[in-house]
Amino acid sequence: MSLTSLSHLAAIPAEEWDALVPAGQPFLRHAFLSSLEDSGSLGARSGWQAEHLLWLEDGRCLAAMPGYRKWHSYGEYVFDHGWAEACERAGIDYYPKWLGAVPFSPVGGARLLGDEAAALRLLQSLPDHLAAQGLSGAHVNFTDARDDRLLAAEPHWLRRLGCQYHWHNRGYRDFQDFLDTLTSRKRKQMRKEREQVAGQGIDFEWLEGAALSEAQWDFIYACYANTYAVRGQLPYLTRAFFSLLAERMPQVIRVVLASQRGRPVAMAFSLVGGDTFYGRYWGCLAEFDRLHFETCFYQGIDYAIAQGLARFDAGAQGEHKLIRGFEPELTSSWHYLRHEGLHHAVADFLEQEQAGVRAWAEEARGSLPYRQA
Repeated sequence: MSLTSLSHLAAIPAEEWDALVPAGQPFLRHAFLSSLEDSGSLGARSGWQAEHLLWLEDGRCLAAMPGYRKWHSYGEYVFDHGWAEACERAGIDYYPKWLGAVPFSPVGGARLLGDEAAALRLLQSLPDHLAAQGLSGAHVNFTDARDDRLLAAEPHWLRRLGCQYHWHNRGYRDFQDFLDTLTSRKRKQMRKEREQVAGQGIDFEWLEGAALSEAQWDFIYACYANTYAVRGQLPYLTRAFFSLLAERMPQVIRVVLASQRGRPVAMAFSLVGGDTFYGRYWGCLAEFDRLHFETCFYQGIDYAIAQGLARFDAGAQGEHKLIRGFEPELTSSWHYLRHEGLHHAVADFLEQEQAGVRAWAEEARGSLPYRQA
């Protein structure tokens, strides 16, 4: 029995890795994670070095954790910059650290993959691995219920709560059926926003991965990169990532293209898995009133209803999602910090923060647009 690490996912056959991945988890599949690596979106220069953990018994891989050695905290969506800054002031090394997560995507799901008993042994071996590798700690983001149970039972792990906003399909027949559940004022607001977009001569087309040409991928990437360029930043993903993903798992890709009188002007890139629609990236090359809300939210709701999908996960943050029917949901991340002083300081901070996060989630429910029963 042993814990080992991989610096490139290509070192394990796709079928062996995917046998550990729960159904309906496209972000954890070999094709998705290897596309990030093979496209150059990850690597030592980006500050994301693959370091996937495997638990082997008799030469068989029974459990795994997708993970990365990190030299910064960007692209994680669980913000620990303050912890790193406090360490710098105190002369404590916070980097490198190990992160169990899906890069650049705050999507919840399993992080401890495979057989539960083997996953537990992997987890229990992790502290020794951190010490041997000179890593300051381990961070596991956006876990599912099984992970939460296993991590809560292990000493020294600290839980951190967050809040996201997800839309739930309650058997709606169409978008109007959804609108009918809202208060009159919110219903009118959504109708007006959709009419404003339509009045600008903008049409929408949904395409799956196999139907997209390289020229269309060029446009999709230009839109994606522009969302970073307008903030003076470089995009996390390379152009090659999108082509590799379209080649390796086209069946989960959904893209909606917005065009004005035949000229593409915006897009939203999403994945589907199980009963969930995952909205990931959006971008536009020209500004149009209310186009963001239509492309990212209303088109996604329309699509989820039409396809009978139960949930629409539109990503992190964004209190503006509340008034469009996206409900607050608590998320969990877990943190193992080897430095005792840092561990105790963060534990005190998280105890106070958790109370605030729970209070905010409860308060946020008051902003939902649904009519009271």
